Amino acid sequence: MNDFDFLTGTWDVANRRRMDYLDETSEWEEFPAVSHASRHFDGGANFDELEFTTKGFSGLTIRLYDVEREEWSLYWSSSTTGKLYPPVVGRFTDGRGEFLGYDTYAGKEILARFVWSGITETTARWEQAFSLDEGQTWVTNWIMEMTRR
Repeated sequence: MNDFDFLTGTWDVANRRRMDYLDETSEWEEFPAVSHASRHFDGGANFDELEFTTKGFSGLTIRLYDVEREEWSLYWSSSTTGKLYPPVVGRFTDGRGEFLGYDTYAGKEILARFVWSGITETTARWEQAFSLDEGQTWVTNWIMEMTRR
């Protein structure tokens, strides 16, 4: 239940994001962000806000732990849309968290995957990938390398 406790605090975030989330040959763009994360419900909930100041928007993630199912649901929202996107759901195994969920992107049905890895006291890595074929192939389209402030 305390899998996301590591994220509590302030982080500098180096972002690497594809210009086209579905094209594995698309160019990458790089930009900074700052994350402020907090712990709630004795570790059963986590909230963070990401400030992408050079991009002119913010994002937030709400993470909730389902005690019965022993899994997390992660919900994303962006200040550019004001919309709460469908969750990705999953759990941590051996220090790696993998979370999957269905959504649409550019009018296409996708399976989204978030992966948390490389978690230490001072670093963490998050990556997002989309699949158009139910997870047979993936296009990694956003990577965040986090360093604790």
